[in-house]
Amino acid sequence: MSSATLQPTSRRSFLKAGAAFALLNTTALSQFPIERGRFSDDDVPLARERLLEMVNSERSQAGLSVLSLDDLACKVANDHARDMANGHFLSHWGSDGRKPYHRYSFAGGTDAVQENASSADNIQSLTPAGVFEDLHDMHTSMMAELPPNDGHRKTILFPYHTHVGFGLARNGYSLRLDELFLARYVQLDPIVREAKPKSTVFVTGRLFNASHFLNEVEIFYEPLPTSPDILWLRTPRSVSLPDSYVPLRPKVPEGTLYTDGSKGDFSWKRGGWFRVPIKLFKDEPGIYTILFWIRRVPSDKGFPGAEVCILSQ
Repeated sequence: MSSATLQPTSRRSFLKAGAAFALLNTTALSQFPIERGRFSDDDVPLARERLLEMVNSERSQAGLSVLSLDDLACKVANDHARDMANGHFLSHWGSDGRKPYHRYSFAGGTDAVQENASSADNIQSLTPAGVFEDLHDMHTSMMAELPPNDGHRKTILFPYHTHVGFGLARNGYSLRLDELFLARYVQLDPIVREAKPKSTVFVTGRLFNASHFLNEVEIFYEPLPTSPDILWLRTPRSVSLPDSYVPLRPKVPEGTLYTDGSKGDFSWKRGGWFRVPIKLFKDEPGIYTILFWIRRVPSDKGFPGAEVCILSQ
């Protein structure tokens, strides 16, 4: 299992992940019994509902808001679970080299994303009841983690999440579970998803809650992904956004300046409306990820409330 190690109260920890993988391995049997009514795609909706009930029960016990099931997140998570099951690997990277936020954004999503991924091999039952039990155990083991190695648990209990999607895939007696958690606080207008290097793309939209603040926008660049070697995919590793980024701040009122003497970078106004110029600052092709940081009140430390990728080539 894997997730980005995220500190709910730490701003930069959203970008820097450091979680270990823990694989749920059941005992291999010399002979598998012949079973009737094997787990199939028809059983996935019920499995998702049961996982959602587990997550919301855990969050409620922690005094957190419950999450809604998101169709797009389910589809993106399911595609990645199928990719992992077919390739017999467990990774935040797909066989095409894309990361969780790439997959969700290029599928049309605009929410901030965190991912847990889990595997179970040599499962003993292929019946719906047997697979449901394995999925229950896979998720429970993530919630049972203890500090400091509790990245999955922190992802499940990240206080600003609003939605979640579950991806499930089975290949023989191997099972994969992908949990895609979303933070949805921004309504973005239709955005250009592909642009030329060195060009400027304007991103406009509004905050769902007009009393919130768009605290900062960060622009990350990374080279175009390539398909990793299968052995690389089978090596446990955490995932994060690139270390280098360009921060953008809202413009201050006329006649005022930030402490560094600057006036700010993007326009915003009452009602939560904003217009942000995104400069694709590299000459070479790559992917730019734009992360929107939200504050609910001025004293808030800020959290990711939207995320979108732009392909430059």
